[in-house]
Amino acid sequence: MQKIFLQKIAWYLQDKSIEMMQVYAIRKQFDEELTSIYSKTEIAELVAIFCEELLKLNKVELKLSPDFIVDTATYKRFLEIIASLKIGIPYQQILGKAEFYGETFFVNENVLLPRPETEELVEIAIFKIQELNIKHLEFKDIKILDIGTGSGIIPITLKKKFTNAIVSGLDISSDALAVANINSRNLNVEINWLQQDYLHSEMVDRYDVIISNPPYIGKDEISEIENGVKNFEPNIALFSPTNDALIFYKKIAEDSKKHLKNGGLLFLEINQKLGQETLELFQYFSHSELLKDLSGNDRFIFGVK
Repeated sequence: MQKIFLQKIAWYLQDKSIEMMQVYAIRKQFDEELTSIYSKTEIAELVAIFCEELLKLNKVELKLSPDFIVDTATYKRFLEIIASLKIGIPYQQILGKAEFYGETFFVNENVLLPRPETEELVEIAIFKIQELNIKHLEFKDIKILDIGTGSGIIPITLKKKFTNAIVSGLDISSDALAVANINSRNLNVEINWLQQDYLHSEMVDRYDVIISNPPYIGKDEISEIENGVKNFEPNIALFSPTNDALIFYKKIAEDSKKHLKNGGLLFLEINQKLGQETLELFQYFSHSELLKDLSGNDRFIFGVK
């Protein structure tokens, strides 16, 4: 699949003359090539993002410098970017980086791109953990596990916030964990990375906090997902591996009986269509609740065992 997309980019570039170009002409080219895919506002944002990346011009400087000359090599790179955007490659993958909770993370085709909802999940977790700390924890040796860690954005963010915590991130994909390891090195935090097929393995340790954004899109919902997501982000991180969209949550619920400490905290991002069904799995907790995201959708489970 990826090879086909790269061939399309090569064919596109063969039809373009490579010469020096002024910035305003590049903006015009973005408009002409991408209007059928993106709105004018989105195109303007993409132009700003890539001009800042390649030309080091911020939005104000870009507006004030329409005659700024782009050299041949950089112009060619802009053409490659336009070609990539035309076939649906996310701009974060083109950049090789994405922003999350105030930090810059390396990303590629082996990991999900950070979503605002996951940032909300982390915000909720930080608030609730701090609230618990006020009551009876000092975070010394507190153990946190992220299940389905992907690029590592969740455990890395929590480790940076709670520096004394022992934080682990688990994923089935060695390619995803390679990305996560790069991010932990870049952001100078120590995380225990665990490669494990969670659904078919047994947990060993006990944790104070379990957090997860597992694959939760049901097979009956595949047609509802944008092609750009299905084609360029790892399906294994998006879709339930079986017809049961709750399979990960059922195992987390079962594992929490033995491997989440009494009084421990649980944070989950969930399928908005299955809020009540997911919440019912955790009725044995001393407290569990369904929380909405900023768009008003059932999106998170918070529980205290």
